Amino acid sequence: MPIKHRNGLVRLWSTVRSEMRWLLPGLGVKRWIAVILAGTTLIGIGFAILILDVYRTAPETWWLPILSTLSLRFLDRTLRAVVFGGLGLALILLGTWGLNRALITPFLHPGKPILDTVTSFRRREKGPRVVALGGGTGLATLLRGLKAQTNNLTAIVTVADDGGSSGELRRHIGILPPGDIRNCLTALSSDEALLTQVFQYRFASGAGLNGHTLGNLLITALTDITGSFEEAVAETGRVLAVKGQVMPSTLHDVRLVADVQLPDQSKEVVIKGESRISQMGGRVNRVWLEPNNPLAFPPALQAILNADLIIIGPGSLYTSILPNLLVPDLADAIRASRALKFYICNLASQPGETDHYTCGDHVKTVEKYLGEGILDTVVCNGNFEGELPETVNWIQPEPELNQSHPIYQADLANKENPWRHDSNKLAQVIMDLFYERTGPLASRDEG
Repeated sequence: MPIKHRNGLVRLWSTVRSEMRWLLPGLGVKRWIAVILAGTTLIGIGFAILILDVYRTAPETWWLPILSTLSLRFLDRTLRAVVFGGLGLALILLGTWGLNRALITPFLHPGKPILDTVTSFRRREKGPRVVALGGGTGLATLLRGLKAQTNNLTAIVTVADDGGSSGELRRHIGILPPGDIRNCLTALSSDEALLTQVFQYRFASGAGLNGHTLGNLLITALTDITGSFEEAVAETGRVLAVKGQVMPSTLHDVRLVADVQLPDQSKEVVIKGESRISQMGGRVNRVWLEPNNPLAFPPALQAILNADLIIIGPGSLYTSILPNLLVPDLADAIRASRALKFYICNLASQPGETDHYTCGDHVKTVEKYLGEGILDTVVCNGNFEGELPETVNWIQPEPELNQSHPIYQADLANKENPWRHDSNKLAQVIMDLFYERTGPLASRDEG
């Protein structure tokens, strides 16, 4: 066979194999093809009955021989069925492919095939139900990686922030702080290009907007328009085409308070306000919320109780993670949930908050507010090769921690900023550990 013809057959076979991937389990395609085939078969049967009636009752006319030829009466009936059936199936598949392409193409990312887009969507749609608790940049980093693994994501975010743009809006307008929620919404956005950059845009302090971000102002405006902070967050998520959902831990106007032992002093001082705690440069002994015992946001409780996996951290230990655990109903729901519970330890200490802390110190602090024996796995960094700023140190698991807690170490560091997590590395490790513990989740929508 000539090389040109052989290459043509190879390309044809490759195309056929690629298109046959549409019939793989889990895409939700085969059932609709079956419906189309069933409907087409019924139409074909009705048309065949009509033709048979014409054959039997029509008088001899000039067009009967033409109809006889077109119906292939000169062939065996079995062969005729195969020919017409094959042609019909080919036309159905061609029409279905063309229709799907026409409908889906406007929503595709450039350069990404339709099948890859559908396969990725279906895989994420059937992913585990994951709830992540925290705030700040740590939670946003985690979500940015997890959104490629599952669409069933819920971020529960602290509302104790009182610094920067969020603090200004909180003091002057009375809105719950939108900053951490804004970061999580942008991290979960389907398109982190221009739209999310605009959403994160921060006005210069001299522009009369006091350094506010556009996203914070939008959430504030939507709160006034809709009449509720939670509805404003939901509407903002729709604007950004968020994969998953972001919700506050409580709708109460809470303030974070801490007992801090100052450096080189034996006395403790009470520090009020999340933004002031790390500025004191002392050792945090205890934190609590004022007013005490705020009610949890009910959908957040429901998300925790329905979760397959609960992730605590990464993020600032005392000012991002613990404020969520200080909401009593949330802590109770975590204890009661049958989900796996992972704690993601920070890579490096935070000046003024966790100076010289080990991984064990972080775990003990979390368990102080959540209870012992709750954590199923503690995920720690195993790569300490990068250069850190002078004011921070690596957080490493001490050997004795392995005796009391299941520890998993892996390279989780970001190449550019080794003291921060790499989103994709962290998400992949989490999902690998989850599936190792649970096995692949049963498909909810095969075929």
